[in-house]
Amino acid sequence: MERKLGVLVHGAGWVSTQHISAFEKNPHTKVVAVSSRKLESARKRAEEAGLEGIGLYDNYERAIQHEGVDIVCVCTPQQYHAENTIAAAQSGKHIVIEKPIANSLDEIRKMRDAVHQAKVKTIVSFVLRWNPLFQTLKALIADDAIGKIYMAETDYQHDIAGWWSGYEDARKVSTGVSALLTGGCHAIDALRWFAGQGRFQAARPVEIFAYRGGYRKGLTTEYDHYTNTWKENCPPLEYDGLEVALIKFENNVLGKVSVNYDCVQPYTFPVEVFGDKGSIKDNRIWSHKFPGQKGWVTIPSIMPESADVSHHPFQGQMDHFVECILQDRESHCNLDDAILTHDIPFAALQCYETGQPVKLPLL
Repeated sequence: MERKLGVLVHGAGWVSTQHISAFEKNPHTKVVAVSSRKLESARKRAEEAGLEGIGLYDNYERAIQHEGVDIVCVCTPQQYHAENTIAAAQSGKHIVIEKPIANSLDEIRKMRDAVHQAKVKTIVSFVLRWNPLFQTLKALIADDAIGKIYMAETDYQHDIAGWWSGYEDARKVSTGVSALLTGGCHAIDALRWFAGQGRFQAARPVEIFAYRGGYRKGLTTEYDHYTNTWKENCPPLEYDGLEVALIKFENNVLGKVSVNYDCVQPYTFPVEVFGDKGSIKDNRIWSHKFPGQKGWVTIPSIMPESADVSHHPFQGQMDHFVECILQDRESHCNLDDAILTHDIPFAALQCYETGQPVKLPLL
């Protein structure tokens, strides 16, 4: 009988529930250990998932050495992703890295070097690449439904605030860095994904110009869309909640991406793609493949309309990664590819300082 790949889930926050569930459902893997800064948090996650007889740790170094660990899931707050990834790579483990991958270009460079030296497989959790609507749209693009792409736009609109358990770290410059990095990286990755013409191809950015603004920075009042109320005396965002970037890609596609933490509304993730034979607006298609079309063709699919991690297609992502490991091939969403996405938030920060376009890549 084939030995299953053992998984260590490091970090016991919200997203770890989905990592555990996905790997437990995959026929080739099993969760053999859970670790967290607090042992009780690791125990709670294991009990919730019905895991018995596994390793529970409050020490990451010991957890990595647990017998049978082949894959490490880095589910800690973003300021720990770099050191956690480097340690896993140096131990020869394949790695699932939650986004954003790191808080500085120097950290990213060290992560890349460690992964390349260890020759381990990686995947970064830009999980929307496995969203059913995204998969359908990407397949239509590859099938020439809208022709040659010349323009794409994605937006991450979400009232990030105290309702989120990770807000205290995310709201600070020292640990969250910026809105475009903390949450907007999802929209950047989607923009790259839809600007790429091939079925599993993301476009390479070559230049960016960005602006930042909004109104929430420094305010102690915040909106909570879950209760449709405003709350007072709340910890403030330390950076601007609105960022807008124009991006030129290597294939000459022009892109616009924004992140908006200041919006008074529920979570939305708009997508628009324009080609010389058709257009996409969210789940609506106008295409030369529909002769005599008199109205938008609507795709009845699962939309990227919730920030709840249980709504996200982690099963598809993890199944893909396991397949990559077993077949000894790289994921289209590995660390090297994710670095191209993360270039953009850091280039935007440079742009704010200089007022000039920034050439990419930075690394």
